[in-house]
Amino acid sequence: MVFYFTCSDPSYTIYMGRDKYENEELIKYGFPEDVWFHVDKLSSAHVYMRLKKGQTMDDIPPTMIDECCQLVKANSIEGCKEPAVAVVYTPWANLKKTGNMDVGQVGFHNEKQVRKVNTVERKRETVNRLEKTRVEKDNVDFAALRAARDKQERDEKKKLQKEKEAQDKKAAEEKRKADELRSYTTFMDPSAMKSNLEMKKTVADYEDDFM
Repeated sequence: MVFYFTCSDPSYTIYMGRDKYENEELIKYGFPEDVWFHVDKLSSAHVYMRLKKGQTMDDIPPTMIDECCQLVKANSIEGCKEPAVAVVYTPWANLKKTGNMDVGQVGFHNEKQVRKVNTVERKRETVNRLEKTRVEKDNVDFAALRAARDKQERDEKKKLQKEKEAQDKKAAEEKRKADELRSYTTFMDPSAMKSNLEMKKTVADYEDDFM
């Protein structure tokens, strides 16, 4: 089961797994556009924010970061009791899973890609508003969702490649025609042409050339 939330900007998707076993699926089949949030050094829910294609963590509005931080704090058995906690977040692609890790546990490929919000205090109004939007979805096929996402990306790349090839072909054809026109114009240049009056040789001269 996955829980989806409607944040203050509906163009972003926020979701989290029900338990550590489902978190394993989210870790495995996340999207490159996902950003992972978790309470630092404490057990908590894994909350993901799905960005728009082409966006990075620098593009996340502060309000969205705050809402994800509120969700992980509220869904941490220990963290929800603390007056304030630190929350870390990083791109999904930076999550590292090794065979010796416990279920639901992750590390990072690059610590420099991990950001931290040091003091997250509970905002009851924000949490209540988000919880009211919670939607539960059973039997979500994470692998199929990721496969569909990747197929769409491949199709878009193929389309762009075909468009580029068509543009290159058109440009090459236009260049060929321009080169032909330039060559024809040069050939027909009046300054390079001579009239009969300008020609020195007589008919007899030409006949001598063939004798």
